[in-house]
Amino acid sequence: MLIFLLSLLLFFVFLLSFFNGKQYGYHRNHAHPSHPIIGCLVSFYKNRHRLLDWYTEQIAQSPTHTIVVHRLGARRTVVTANPRNVEYILKTNFGNFPKGKPFTEILGDLLGCGIFNVDGELWQAQRKLASHEFSTRSLKDFIVKTLQEEVQHRLIPLLEQASREKHVIDLQDVLRRLTFDTVCKVSLGYDPCCLDLKRPLPPLLTAFDTASEVSAARGAAPVFLVWKMKRMLNMGSEKALKEAVKLVHESVMKIIKGKKDEMTYNERKGGTDLLVRLLEAGQEETVVRDMVISMIMAGRDTTSAAMTWLFWLLSKHREEEALLVKEIYCGNNRCEGLDYECLKEMKLLKACLCESMRLYPPVAWDSKHASGADVLPDGTHVGKGERVTYFPYGMGRMEALWGKDCCDFKPQRWFDEENVDNGVLKCVNPYKFPVFQAGPRVCLGREMAFIQMEYVVASILNRFVISPVSDDHPRFVPLLTAHMAGGFKVRINSRTGAGTQE
Repeated sequence: MLIFLLSLLLFFVFLLSFFNGKQYGYHRNHAHPSHPIIGCLVSFYKNRHRLLDWYTEQIAQSPTHTIVVHRLGARRTVVTANPRNVEYILKTNFGNFPKGKPFTEILGDLLGCGIFNVDGELWQAQRKLASHEFSTRSLKDFIVKTLQEEVQHRLIPLLEQASREKHVIDLQDVLRRLTFDTVCKVSLGYDPCCLDLKRPLPPLLTAFDTASEVSAARGAAPVFLVWKMKRMLNMGSEKALKEAVKLVHESVMKIIKGKKDEMTYNERKGGTDLLVRLLEAGQEETVVRDMVISMIMAGRDTTSAAMTWLFWLLSKHREEEALLVKEIYCGNNRCEGLDYECLKEMKLLKACLCESMRLYPPVAWDSKHASGADVLPDGTHVGKGERVTYFPYGMGRMEALWGKDCCDFKPQRWFDEENVDNGVLKCVNPYKFPVFQAGPRVCLGREMAFIQMEYVVASILNRFVISPVSDDHPRFVPLLTAHMAGGFKVRINSRTGAGTQE
C-alpha cells in the first residue's frame, strides 16, 4: 500500500514538474541546462556536494548573473547574484517576496513562529519589539560586559593552556562554544558553560546542532517529498529532529518559567538580558520561546563561522595579519584595553571581517517566495509561489562586482581609494554585499555582531598566533549557517609583540 501511495505521489510530481516547466518559458540567458520532466535533477544530484560552486559557475556564465533552475520535485527557482534584482526582492517590491510557506515549513518545527520564520503582521509586531530592545544602550553595554567576562575568564585561559601544553585544538569548535555561551547569556540570562572543556556539552547545545543540521538537510534535499514522508513515518533523521526540537523547546521553556518566577519573587524590573525585556513587554511564553530560539540560532553560528574563516585566511596571508596585529597592538595601548570606542577605531579589523564574509558568508544563500507573478529588473519572469534565491556566496565571486581579483583575500578593497592613508572605509552597496540581508528585514544584530567579532578576534590576535595543522584548503559547508567541514584544527603559540611569534 505504501509503495502504491509513493508511486501515485511521484506520478503527480511528474505532472506538476512537467506543466510547471511548460507554463513559464525560460529566458535564453537565464536557463540552466535541463531535460523534460526531470529538469536538472541529474546535474543537481551529481553536484549536491558542491552546489555553491556549481551555482556560481552557472551564474558567472549568465550575462545577467541570474539563472533559472527547474528540477523534479521542486518548484521553478530563480537564483541571482545581480544587485539590482537583490534590491528589488529585499526592498523595492519587498511585499511580494516573503519567506513563504515552503521556507517556513522547513524551519517551522524548530523556529516555530519566531521572527526569522514568519511574515506579515506577526513579523512586523516582533520586528518592532526586537528593534526597540536592540537599540537600547543598556543591552549594548550588557553584551560588551558579557563578552569581556567570557573572553578574559574562559577563552584566554583555554588558549593559554593549549599554547603551554602544545595541544592541537579545534578553533571552530571553541568559537562555537564561546558564541553559544555569549548568546545564551544575552538572550536567556542562562550560562551553559560550554567553554569548560572538562564538562560534557549541555544537551541544549547538542540538540540545537542536531535540529539545525536536519532542518538544513530538508532544504537541500533533491526531492522534498522524501523528508516529508520520513516525517510522516517518524523515521531516520526526522525522528532525530523531532526529539531534538522537543528538547530545545522544553529547555528554553523551563528557563522562561524560571525567569518569570525569579522576576515575581524579586519584583525585578529593567532587566539586562533579552528574555527579561520580552517578558516585561507582556509577550506570551510561546512567542517569547520562539523569539529567543531565533535569536540564539542567528547569533551563535553566524559570528563563529565568520571568525573561523578569518583566522584561516589570515594564516594564509601573514603580511595582512601583521598589519592587523599592529593596529590591534597600537589601539590596545592607546585605549589601555579593548572597549567599544577602541574597537570602532580599528578600521582594518572591520575590513578584514567584511572581506572574510564576502568570500565565506555565514549565510551562503537566502530564499523568498513570490506572492504573485513578477518580473525582476533584469527581465527574469517569476511565477506565483516560485522561489527566488539571492546568493551572497556567488556574489562575492563575480568579477563584475569585485574585479578580476574577486577570489583573492584583499581587505584593502574596503577602503576608500582617495582616503586609504586616512583609513576611511567605503560605504558599500548592501545589495552588492547582502550578508546581513538589507531592506526592511536587515539584520537587527548587525552592530552587535561586529562588536562581538571584533572583540574576540582582537583579543586572540593580541596574544596568540594561530597556525593550522593542515595546509589543505578547508571545505565550506552551507547548512542553515555555513561552517568548515571537519573543524579547524590549529596550534596556538604565544605572541611576544606586535606581529612577532615566540
